[in-house]
Amino acid sequence: MAEQNGSDADRAQERGPTTPPPQPPGLSSVLERNIRTLSQRQKQEEAKATLQDRLADAITRFTGSMPFVYLHLAVFGFWVAANLDWIPGIQAWDPSFVILAMVASVESIFLSTFVLISQNRMAAAADRRADLDLQISLLAEHEITKLATLVSAIAQKLGVRTEVDEELHEIQQDIAPEAVLDEIEETKPKPS
Repeated sequence: MAEQNGSDADRAQERGPTTPPPQPPGLSSVLERNIRTLSQRQKQEEAKATLQDRLADAITRFTGSMPFVYLHLAVFGFWVAANLDWIPGIQAWDPSFVILAMVASVESIFLSTFVLISQNRMAAAADRRADLDLQISLLAEHEITKLATLVSAIAQKLGVRTEVDEELHEIQQDIAPEAVLDEIEETKPKPS
């Protein structure tokens, strides 16, 4: 008994003076597993990204930040002030601002390209998530249909009648995804 108390004290000493926080209410083990899985998947996708993709993402992140704005304010502000002879001792090198316009144009071309590269990667990830959502929705619809059929059979066996009995036949039918997609396509307005 004394040994057991000693080992409990040793474990408490290893943990330190604090205890882990309690689990937030409402997070089931399945939800925690899903969050962990999604986080791991995102890390895997980031690890698979090529050097060019990571570089494009880093540049896009920087260009969408306030330090980027401040840097441009400083550089372009200095350029304009120097070329308007507002800064004593600095000779104007671009009094017509043609070079500044060219630099800004070339920079915008490259920045637009980096943003498009990042958006393409994000769109591909969004498409994968949408495919997963669709698969899960189709599976859930199929399972709900089977459950409705099972509950209906149990209710019929027990002689239970409900107000939704007339709708049960429709609920118990499996939905063909291709039929739904065809109907959506038919009801879409045609481009002029």
